[in-house]
Amino acid sequence: MDAVRVALLREVLAGTEWPGAARRFAGSLRRSVAPAGGPLLLVGTEQYEPWHLAAHLVDEAAWSGLPELAPTLVRHRVLPGEPPHLSVGLGRLAAARRGHTLLVVAPERPGAGLLERVHDARRAGATVLSLDGGDRELATLAHDALSVPDGADLDLDTAAHLVSAAAGENSVPAQRTPHRFRDRLARLAEQLTAPPPSRW
Repeated sequence: MDAVRVALLREVLAGTEWPGAARRFAGSLRRSVAPAGGPLLLVGTEQYEPWHLAAHLVDEAAWSGLPELAPTLVRHRVLPGEPPHLSVGLGRLAAARRGHTLLVVAPERPGAGLLERVHDARRAGATVLSLDGGDRELATLAHDALSVPDGADLDLDTAAHLVSAAAGENSVPAQRTPHRFRDRLARLAEQLTAPPPSRW
């Protein structure tokens, strides 16, 4: 979804909780991947693979200069002969540890097997984030969650668009002031090399 469509979507949803909620959740996503620099693992349920969110996060990673936003899509079923980026199975979750981020996208209740893997990843130190349809058990496993229940003003895919766009916007590096350190260093050098003050 391009920036114009995202802007229109935000305008349509103005006055609802969703633009702000998506920005808050995107901030959690950005903070979890940026300092650690570890991989972002993206997994859906057996019935739902978050292809579009994966593609949008790859785009946002490129545009924002934050490569850590580009996820590894973890799939429930990997068919023989698929390209490497589509060949990462659920076994990858067993290697999740501190510094890794696991983003679970679940429009419906996740199966017990996935919940168990998410629990193990959290116990190993991974940060768990959940974009879901309101499942309580998944929400209790997540460090942060954005839930889009049935009957909301938007669906989960639309919320995912808002999150990915906000993650890219939030990740724009703050303007640095490279001269600030040099200015302090120059002042210190002047003080150290200046003649002592006259006592007369």
